[in-house]
Amino acid sequence: MAELRFGNNQLLQAEVAGKQVCIAKTSMGIAACAAKCPHAGGNMAEGFLDKRDHIICPIHRYTFNLDNGRDLSGEGYYLKIYPVEVRDSGIFLGIEDGGLFNWLK
Repeated sequence: MAELRFGNNQLLQAEVAGKQVCIAKTSMGIAACAAKCPHAGGNMAEGFLDKRDHIICPIHRYTFNLDNGRDLSGEGYYLKIYPVEVRDSGIFLGIEDGGLFNWLK
């Protein structure tokens, strides 16, 4: 099992099940979201957390709630949030298998 190495901003980018995700170490535990901002594609792992554990995009400073993905800047964007479960054996993310064209398998 790989050790997580968070930056000074308490964020890191990782590949999980073939997807790039941003993992955040908040005051309440571990949270996970899409690696790219839905507004302009900024790398969320290069952003930062505010004192309320909201993640802030490094490009335009859009602020997102890590509980539900809602854009708190009022623009109506949503950041994909992944469910996280922390166990003694590791950190597990709820990554869906496939998508719109999953039935083609």
